[in-house]
Amino acid sequence: MKCQAVLSSVRMSPFKLRQVARTLRGRRAVDGRSLLQFVPRKSARLIGKVLGSAIANAESNFNVSVDDLMIDNVLIGEGIKLRRHISAAKGSAHPIRKRSSHITVILTTK
Repeated sequence: MKCQAVLSSVRMSPFKLRQVARTLRGRRAVDGRSLLQFVPRKSARLIGKVLGSAIANAESNFNVSVDDLMIDNVLIGEGIKLRRHISAAKGSAHPIRKRSSHITVILTTK
């Protein structure tokens, strides 16, 4: 049984989210949730929300206990990029790409 939750268009770069997501793969869902509470990063808070939603989906849709859930995968995909420019010397402009991400948490049973 696989259950998932998705959060789209998060205004944070995929690189920053992947640093936290790498630590969760293969852990129990309860351990992952408690681990994210002590990571002092915004990305940990965002992934924690999606993980909580995936756990709630598994409990309500499939009647699975929280203790039986494992984190199968945490996928971080690239979202849209907001393209901006900043003024530079001699009337030129340098591009700025404000990145966004899509977070997908997939849970399985033991």
